[in-house]
Amino acid sequence: MPDSPLNPTPVSDPSTVSVHQNSSSLLPQEKSLWELLATWRNGDLSDDDLKAQLPLLDAWRLNTGGELRLDLGRYSRCGVPEVIYGPGKRPDQIVDAFELLARARQPALATRLTPDQAEALLMAFPAATVNSLARTVSLGSLPRHSQTVCVVTAGTSDRPVAEEAAETARWLGAPVELICDVGVAGPQRLLAELPRLRQAAVVVVVAGMEAALPSAVAGWVAVPVIAVPTSVGYGANFGGLAAVLSMLNSCAANVTVVNIDAGFKGGYVAGLIARPHASMKAGN
Repeated sequence: MPDSPLNPTPVSDPSTVSVHQNSSSLLPQEKSLWELLATWRNGDLSDDDLKAQLPLLDAWRLNTGGELRLDLGRYSRCGVPEVIYGPGKRPDQIVDAFELLARARQPALATRLTPDQAEALLMAFPAATVNSLARTVSLGSLPRHSQTVCVVTAGTSDRPVAEEAAETARWLGAPVELICDVGVAGPQRLLAELPRLRQAAVVVVVAGMEAALPSAVAGWVAVPVIAVPTSVGYGANFGGLAAVLSMLNSCAANVTVVNIDAGFKGGYVAGLIARPHASMKAGN
């Protein structure tokens, strides 16, 4: 494959890239590191205290080169790297962000990409995973585990938002089951999928129109249900406003709601719920 004009030295796997830091990649707390080491060397700081302080310094790390102020310390602080939001960014800016994450040995995810943005990423990172329906590109993922996230759609028209949720949850390390087109207009379809739903650690329900499906699902499962309203529907749906209000008024106590068409947010929260707590600490 020819080199990308945006990135003449493609990188396909963040695990093969050495960590790159220079004077522009750290905030002034770099000076604090030397002060911390000096205190330890002088015997005024114990080994255990030094080990406790070092991750806190790394958690502030930024790369401020060029046009990006990429939060490379987010993985240490929050257990998940920064995710790249595509709208408004040039393809080369998104490629640069992926390259910085790869050099820091962090997995990368970009959402809401145009075809040109996705193509630029694939040229620079041939091993990346592209989902054109979800409009996502990912490179690597967080550690895998066995707690399943189930993503459910009311209708086929909700599929793009559901795919965004599914790709996000997979990137966070969760196995994902995708169940499509089981809306309340044909309730027998949902009943047929109950065995799969009941195996999940968390369920993401993506629905437009009157958005009744999350309540119907929640009454059959003993886990959190994350409702994602979509803008699918006729005029009185008001671009998803009717759906989000319906979900917010669900009488099922295990339903919580994210923003309209926010498949990423639904998949992200589901991934955090499903992920074992121990792996959330300090970017493990």
